[in-house]
Amino acid sequence: MPEIIDRVEAFPIRVPRDVPYLGALEDGVSANSKGYFIRSRNKTIYPVNDQSVVVKITTSGGAIGWGECFASVGTHAVAHLITDVVGPFLLGRDPADVSVIYEDMYDMMRVRGFFGGFYVDALAGIDIALWDLKGKLVNQSVAKLLGGIRSDQLACYVSGLPQPTIKERADFARDCVDQGFRAIKFAAAVSFEGEVAEMRALRDAVGPDVQILCDLHWQYTAPEAIKKINALDIYDLALAEAPVKPEDLEGQAQVSAGVAVPIAIGEELRTRYEFRSRFVNRCMSVIQPDVAHTGITEFMNISRMAAGFHCQVMPHATIGLGLQQAASLQCAANLGNSPLQEYQHSVFNKNLAYINTDMKVEAGYFHLPTGPGIGAEPRPEVFDMVFDA
Repeated sequence: MPEIIDRVEAFPIRVPRDVPYLGALEDGVSANSKGYFIRSRNKTIYPVNDQSVVVKITTSGGAIGWGECFASVGTHAVAHLITDVVGPFLLGRDPADVSVIYEDMYDMMRVRGFFGGFYVDALAGIDIALWDLKGKLVNQSVAKLLGGIRSDQLACYVSGLPQPTIKERADFARDCVDQGFRAIKFAAAVSFEGEVAEMRALRDAVGPDVQILCDLHWQYTAPEAIKKINALDIYDLALAEAPVKPEDLEGQAQVSAGVAVPIAIGEELRTRYEFRSRFVNRCMSVIQPDVAHTGITEFMNISRMAAGFHCQVMPHATIGLGLQQAASLQCAANLGNSPLQEYQHSVFNKNLAYINTDMKVEAGYFHLPTGPGIGAEPRPEVFDMVFDA
């Protein structure tokens, strides 16, 4: 008898951290009673600690697949959608039917308007777990199941410079270059002396041959973004991310047409349907899908669509345990248009201790995890970090 899905579980986890994401909170910003804060420049809610949902799918024969989805806020809402809404419909299904199951899950709520947000985040975690399970059942990596591995070493850029001053951030960037990294990204949300001053200091620190990327955190109107990007490009800006608000499709197109620097968008988008109009309107030359939002099935749909529009794929790496990072690397290893991966060092390095994997970052490269499925599983101590609403 073929194995069937017997149980679907979701675990809201909270991983402690000493310093908030992107560095210490600026004057006037503090966490509320639930442990959330909003930085004044990017206006986006973040948790003080790392929060995520780990998904576990078990078959009738006892095989287990692991997934993880975006749930840094609304963590229990995402878990509830998995266990109470979607999960019961998966019982008895063939876990090998991953793409069909994803489409069936998506269809369940689309006419009610739930073709984005927390609902699709929940689907992403289930989809990753099913791909992991499928790989284990046939003893193949997800990358192999997707069509093959182009390389087991994937170039990455250092994302975020979480030091309090420009000099310290520049020194940190220099240290990264000395370790073998050839690309770094700074965050405009914490460039308190201004992005141009930051860019100038970084260029002086790392020299002419290192790529410098900037995340503008959706702060500007299109004309403002064009002016800012052109000023940054005096110091050879390699890529400008999220220049205008994510819903401003026309502004994205205007910026992309108005600067020589490649524009990257898409970490907040979840489906090919959201990306399609942006491809058609040439809003970007680089997309940043996040597998914790999309799942593996839709990540690949989006990335193959990108190839048809001659766009590059530089996956976004979100806050999480690391299962989602392993899944992202499995996808990227199959792509021919993915030149750089995001290395969230302040998240990845700390949380790697909580998963069993040989995935690592060394001298500017991610090493693709080996073994069947996504190549990563949570350690038992992860379940000591499950938290109540």
